[in-house]
Amino acid sequence: MSVTNLRVLLARRPNGAPVAEDFTVERGSMPAPSLGEVLVQHRYLSLDPYMRGRMSDAKSYAKPVAIGAVMEGACVGHVVESRDSRFAPGDAVMGGFGWQQYSSVPAGRLIKINEDEAPLSASLGVLGMPGLTAWVGLEDIGQPKPGETVVVSAASGAVGQVVGQIAKRRGAKVIGIAGGPEKCAFVTKTLGFDACLDHRGPDLGAALDEAAPDGVDVYWENVGGAVQAAVFPRLRDFGRMVMCGMISQYNEAPGADVSAAPPGPNLGAVVRKRLRIQGFIVSDTGWPRYGKFRAEMLDHMKSGLVWREDVVDGLNAAPEAFIGLLKGANFGKLVVRIA
Repeated sequence: MSVTNLRVLLARRPNGAPVAEDFTVERGSMPAPSLGEVLVQHRYLSLDPYMRGRMSDAKSYAKPVAIGAVMEGACVGHVVESRDSRFAPGDAVMGGFGWQQYSSVPAGRLIKINEDEAPLSASLGVLGMPGLTAWVGLEDIGQPKPGETVVVSAASGAVGQVVGQIAKRRGAKVIGIAGGPEKCAFVTKTLGFDACLDHRGPDLGAALDEAAPDGVDVYWENVGGAVQAAVFPRLRDFGRMVMCGMISQYNEAPGADVSAAPPGPNLGAVVRKRLRIQGFIVSDTGWPRYGKFRAEMLDHMKSGLVWREDVVDGLNAAPEAFIGLLKGANFGKLVVRIA
C-alpha cells in the first residue's frame, strides 16, 4: 500500500470564532522533494494564536492561507529523504511545514536540532518560536532592569511562561495574569513568579494596585481587551509596553461592532509618562539570532527554567484543539503529537 499524507486544510474563512466546519481533514499524495529540498516526517505540530490571522483574508504582515490549502504551522520531525548535502535521513529538524504528516521543505528553511539537549517538542515551545518571541521582545523592547516590576498577561501560556522566567533571572519583580486559580497556582508555585492575578476575578485593577503598589515598569501584552485596560493606567514613567498579541480580539471580523468592548486607554498618558509602546513580529529580527537564543535558553533550563506543554494526540484532533486554544482551554504550550 502506498504511503499517503494526512492533511488538515482550510475549508472556508471563519466568521468570528473558528468552528469545526472551517477545516477539512483529508489524505493526499506524498510530497516529493526537489533538488535542494528535504522530505520531513512531522512528529509534533505547533498550534499558536497567530494562525487565526492566517485564516482571514484581512490585510496583515503575512499572506493568508488559501481556501483548500494546508493550514500553516511549524513542525519538528525527522528527515526521510534529502536532496541537499546538509541533511541526511534520520536528522532531527525544526521547520517542517503545515498541519500534515509530511512536507518537502527547502533546506535553507530547516534548522538541525540535537535531541540530546531537550525533548523534540521543546523546539516548538521554549526552544522554538514562542521562546524566541519572549527573548526578542525582552531584549529589544521590554529590557527589564533589576528591581523593576514586570506584568505578563497570559502568563501560563507558551510565551508568557518564558517571559516571566527570563525577567526574574534579570532581577525583576514579576506579576502574572492568568485565567483561573489552577493556572495562577502554576505561575507562582512552578514558574516562580512573585504573584499571579486571576483576570476572571471581580476587580483586576484593585488586585494590580495591591500586587504592584508603585506601578508597572514593563507590561507584556498577550491578551488586550479588559486586561490591557486595567494595566495601562498603572504604567510608571518611562514604562515599556511590549505588544506581542491580543488573543481576546483575534476573532473579531474586520469592521465588526466593538461598541460593547471596554474603552481603549487615553493615549495622552504616552506623552505625559514618556511611555514606549511597540509591537513586533519575531520573524523580523529573531531567527538570525536563534543560535544565541538557544544557547542562552539551554543554560536557563539547566539552572531550573521550566516549561509546560499541553499535548493532544493525532492530527485529526488539531482543529478542535486550535478552537479551544482561542478560548483559553489549553494549559501551556499547545502541540499535536502526530502518529
